[in-house]
Amino acid sequence: MFKKAAYSSLAIVLILTLLSGCGSSGSGNNGSSKSADPITVKIGLLKNVTHAPAFVAIKKGYLQDRLGANVKIEVQGFNNGSDLSTAMATGQIDIGYVGPSPVINQYVRSKNIKILSGANNGGAVLVVRKGSGVTSVKDLAGKLVAIPTKGSTNEISLRLLLQEQGLKVTTDKSGAQLIAMAPADTLTAMKQGQVDAALLPEPWGTQIANEGIGDIAVEWDQIPPNKGNYPLTIIVSSDDFLKDHRDLAKSVLHANEDAIKFIKDSPDDTYSLVGDELKELTGKGLDAELIKATLSHLSLTTNIDQDALKTMAQVAVDAGYVKGVGADGLDLAGMYDLSLLKETQEGK
Repeated sequence: MFKKAAYSSLAIVLILTLLSGCGSSGSGNNGSSKSADPITVKIGLLKNVTHAPAFVAIKKGYLQDRLGANVKIEVQGFNNGSDLSTAMATGQIDIGYVGPSPVINQYVRSKNIKILSGANNGGAVLVVRKGSGVTSVKDLAGKLVAIPTKGSTNEISLRLLLQEQGLKVTTDKSGAQLIAMAPADTLTAMKQGQVDAALLPEPWGTQIANEGIGDIAVEWDQIPPNKGNYPLTIIVSSDDFLKDHRDLAKSVLHANEDAIKFIKDSPDDTYSLVGDELKELTGKGLDAELIKATLSHLSLTTNIDQDALKTMAQVAVDAGYVKGVGADGLDLAGMYDLSLLKETQEGK
């Protein structure tokens, strides 16, 4: 009798243990980061209105909702894409919004960064200083033209714009001379007559025009490549983050889609969200009318035009920003992982 009771008790314990294990497995772990231990996701972005989908995804809570309650989000703002790309390559940022040209440069150097999705096409303009004698692109020969940073997407667009008119970037008066400076500094330099023109992301061109300092010579929908329909803001991830937290990367893409839909459906409600995030990132607000003007110059999309990026990459090679390219040309196939984008676009 005693042995039978012992065996029965042991059987009950084993059954309860198995049931407990099944219950634990059903809690949603299954290798998903969302149900693992709490983690921190480090998100980078630029302090530009052209990154509006990122701002709205943060302010509306789309990122937090999609990533889950066990994920802590850390947002870091950058002044230029080169710094953000370097930070990602060195593990300081997991995923973020940036322009494509710095990503191409970083990919060629490190091969540890991936383009996942688009966010915005276009949103830069060519603005010329009043009194500079510049009224068209052809007039830029012998003039000093500002771009935000060397090797930036804006510089690549400027070089393409010059090529269309048979002009080159030079260090003498035979062509356009480039100078890299932050957009805020460019505004001041134009006021003081030190810079003749600039190709800048919005709202800087519109702000310069509104203050009577200059005029917009080439609108955003005429900037190459593809007359403004080129990736200006994309979502990229480090290889390590994509490998270890693929589900979280997908959640960021979903949040990006949520934000784009909100901006398109509720533009009037977007201005304050963008302004508030900019104020947190820079310490300064931005007039709602400037934000409105900027948003009207953006083509928000998750799609990635690889042909446009290939064109821009070749300009970067020709300019000397991408080194070590062989006779077969630049191979960018490994720079993309658009499988998650395909899933989100299919509603998965």
